[in-house]
Amino acid sequence: MNRIQADILISGGGVAGLAAAVAFGTAGFNVIVVDPAPPVTDAAREGADLRTTAFLQSAQAFLDRAGLWDALAPEATALSIMRIVDAGSNTPVSRDFVAADISDSPFGWNLPNWLLRRVMVDQIAAMDCVKLRTGVAFADMVARLDQALVRLTDGTQVSAQLVIGADGRGSTVRQAAGIGVSTTRYGQKAVTFAVTHPGPHNGISTEVHRAGGPFTLVPLPDHKGQPCSSVVWMDTGPRIAALEALSDQDFTAAATDRSAEVNGPLTLVGKRSVWPIITQIADRITAQRTALVAEAAHVMPPIGAQGLNMSLADMACLLDLSVANRDGLGGPAMLAAYEKARHGDMRFRVKGIDALNRASMAESGLAHDLRALGVKALHDVSPVRHRLMKMGLGAS
Repeated sequence: MNRIQADILISGGGVAGLAAAVAFGTAGFNVIVVDPAPPVTDAAREGADLRTTAFLQSAQAFLDRAGLWDALAPEATALSIMRIVDAGSNTPVSRDFVAADISDSPFGWNLPNWLLRRVMVDQIAAMDCVKLRTGVAFADMVARLDQALVRLTDGTQVSAQLVIGADGRGSTVRQAAGIGVSTTRYGQKAVTFAVTHPGPHNGISTEVHRAGGPFTLVPLPDHKGQPCSSVVWMDTGPRIAALEALSDQDFTAAATDRSAEVNGPLTLVGKRSVWPIITQIADRITAQRTALVAEAAHVMPPIGAQGLNMSLADMACLLDLSVANRDGLGGPAMLAAYEKARHGDMRFRVKGIDALNRASMAESGLAHDLRALGVKALHDVSPVRHRLMKMGLGAS
């Protein structure tokens, strides 16, 4: 049997797993990251993740610490203003949350997911202490007092002090550890795509609310000389299915209408992708020699750019604890500290996003009016607005 020794084994080669691999490798740990599928690093290839991620300030700092930001910065679009538009109420409401009110930096920076994968894979290829193995996955493990013995799907055995489950909402690491989850299904899906528009976005991320879920435009670099944005359009499953069936021309017309034309008429760029919307939280985030991060630990609707930013907060916390406990890496004390530091915050933010999503889904006119009043109340009282923005950036 082929045996490999490592400090850390990471299951999952998505954006979260790759970022963790680079960060832990940069900190001097020997890392193996495994995933059954090679990362797609070209937007034109089949299976490319065409979604984008807005990295808030703390997440950008983590990427910088990992040595990734210099390669990403030229492609990043700054998000200086978060605009909320409630177009479903009797009197439409629009409010701007401005980063300059609380910080000298933008709220965050938007980047395509396929590009993130490319930069991270390139960085791993240049690192002697990190090995990316694709076409193979975590199968099971035996956790001992001093190490975890992991069996991969090709029969390879890996001995590691710490196993990180970054393998998504159906995490095999979580299942192997016997950790349960609580899941909420909304009957929603999201369609994601990119558009150009005649009106400049001016670094403004705009969330337009009517019913069924938000329609969010997030700034991207210009496309062929035209202002460009990525879009996440959330709605009920049947409505998204109907949108999927439309021609590009009819879909573009529907998207323009749903956007309330905040940036003018939209022009579809590239493909559309559809994703199910759920909330999920793990009952706990540690087991013997095991830590869960990212969607293995928490899943939530794409509101407020919380998803991957929470995931990188998991990684930053786990990295700090690993560096401080090199001699006790993956041990009970370190994992107890991770559980205490992160699980409560995960639960708090998951509940908050769940509440926002339910409010956004509301169909009745009264609910729309109440939602608009809520937007005004959260914005128009300065201390409340500032506290809300700081919480969105990751403050507890």
